[in-house]
Amino acid sequence: MTTTGPIAIDAMGGDGAPQPAISGAREAVEELGIDIILVGPVKRLRKEIGRLRPLPSGIELVDAPDVVAMDDSPLSVLREKPDSSLSVCARLVQEGRAAAMVTAGNTGAAWVAAKSILGMIEGVDRPALAVVLPKVNGQTLLLDVGANVVCRPEHLVQFAVMGSLYSRYVLGVRSPSVGLMSVGEEENKGGPRVREQYRRLASAGIRFKGAVEGRDVFSGEVDVIVTDGFTGNVILKVAEGLGEMVVSALMEEARHSAVYGAGLLMAKGAFRNLKKKVDYSEYGGAPLLGIKGACLVAHGRSSSQAIRNAARSAGDYASSGIIGRIENTIRRFPAVRTSRE
Repeated sequence: MTTTGPIAIDAMGGDGAPQPAISGAREAVEELGIDIILVGPVKRLRKEIGRLRPLPSGIELVDAPDVVAMDDSPLSVLREKPDSSLSVCARLVQEGRAAAMVTAGNTGAAWVAAKSILGMIEGVDRPALAVVLPKVNGQTLLLDVGANVVCRPEHLVQFAVMGSLYSRYVLGVRSPSVGLMSVGEEENKGGPRVREQYRRLASAGIRFKGAVEGRDVFSGEVDVIVTDGFTGNVILKVAEGLGEMVVSALMEEARHSAVYGAGLLMAKGAFRNLKKKVDYSEYGGAPLLGIKGACLVAHGRSSSQAIRNAARSAGDYASSGIIGRIENTIRRFPAVRTSRE
């Protein structure tokens, strides 16, 4: 893969920080050839690094004395912790020293820091978190999954445009289809609000297929699904829990039955592929679309593998050119822009 520069990683974000970030940075450099800027309190980082073998030459340390906790108020972070690892990562992207940023820390604070420091793409009202979920014949991009609890129709249309472009230029889907999450496939379900969403989506320059239901997330009916952040986050957490439960249940059955164990051993290749499909660490992180800069938010429980893969995904995002494509698409299709214009 190619990137336009190093990836800035928030070393203090996520559970067990900074060890997963340090190990993930090493793996990104050694296994993927990606240059990394590790951001955090340098004295602490050097102390932690000293417990491991020396870092490769592709890693640079940048000092950020303030640390954002998972329970910090997002709005207070910029005022009270201006030199947090989150804010410094965003400034590195703004200054062009980094191509993209990755954090496994406080999602709300990441949203605020990225929006405040990097700014919004012209014509986009709110950023949206987009997550890749497995489906029968590939992947489904779901957005928003937590950045915006309440959304107006124009927000969902903007999410649809951004998701469609990300699916095409980053995930490699040639002609992405887009669905609107609803309680049924009929256009009239949901009242005037849903009809307004339909009208705008149909005029947004995307391949809009209509309403979809929860089961369609994994069925392969569409490539991109748009919804509000509350609904999307519930879908995401249910999907994560179900995937972990299925894998754990299969292993538990194998331990209690020699026949099942032998069968699972014979099908270990398929089982390994299934486990890989439902493992969030394989996808690295969720892009925060709509920001004028590439930002990925990784899972709070991210392992070194997840951080490595997040760096890879951030590099793909940064080199895709979709930020400009989003701006151009919104400029060409008035239905995408806010109704307040």
